[in-house]
Amino acid sequence: MGNESRKIVSYSLLAILIVVWGASWPIYKFAVSLMPPLLFAGVRAFFGGIILLLIAWKNRHLLNFKKNWVYYIISAILNIVFYLGIQTVGLIYLPGGLFSVLVYFQPVLLGILAWYFLKEEMTISKIVGLIIGFIGIIFVSVDGLIIHLSAIGVILALATALSWAIGVVYVKKNRDKVNSFWMVVMQLIIGGGILLIGGLITEDINQIVWNKGLILSLIWGTTAGMAVAQVIYYKLMNEGEASKVGAFTFLVPILSVFISAWFLNESITMNLFFGMLLVGIVFT
Repeated sequence: MGNESRKIVSYSLLAILIVVWGASWPIYKFAVSLMPPLLFAGVRAFFGGIILLLIAWKNRHLLNFKKNWVYYIISAILNIVFYLGIQTVGLIYLPGGLFSVLVYFQPVLLGILAWYFLKEEMTISKIVGLIIGFIGIIFVSVDGLIIHLSAIGVILALATALSWAIGVVYVKKNRDKVNSFWMVVMQLIIGGGILLIGGLITEDINQIVWNKGLILSLIWGTTAGMAVAQVIYYKLMNEGEASKVGAFTFLVPILSVFISAWFLNESITMNLFFGMLLVGIVFT
């Protein structure tokens, strides 16, 4: 009964994560038209980390910053500075739905890295599922290169996927050395702070268009998109197989594509639709 309850909780959290991330892509695509990308990424990561810091403060004895600062910095660079920074800049070059599908090449990379570095089992069904998902990503890439003529957008999306996969493996590989909750808190604060400073130096703060839409996007990105989603994701990763959780996140871009088509009037081409079908086969 205990195992069944844990499974129900895990799948419920996974469903929440998929919905939050699926909705976040079109929201972020909308927001980067109103706020420079590094500033937008930095604000939601840094203040998302501050929210979690307030929650974690009562257990500050588990932080051990002097001992674990290297882990926190490396994790922040991989999971926030590289992943979040590249992701937010990349949204400028491609539609949100298309970009999200490309980023979800990550489960393929994660499955391979988790097998090699974390010694997770690589079964025939996993291999077939990852290959099918990869073929789906190839079909989607055609739209980015031919229709939207944005090789840089495709490259940034795949770079986002790579940094995310490496960052997840790094966090899980060191989960016995560092408290997992504090790892999330510190990577958000450190990584978000770096992105904020970078944005203030390289971007024009006067380009920010303050309106209701941007404010709501920042609230969503800081709370649900960062604080809540990060905690859920790494909780699931630490409790289960990284490759298995990563495979289920293939559902995120499917949801994102339809939300983007509905709210941002982004088109769903045959390549994009066929690529999503191949991705969906992973769960059948």
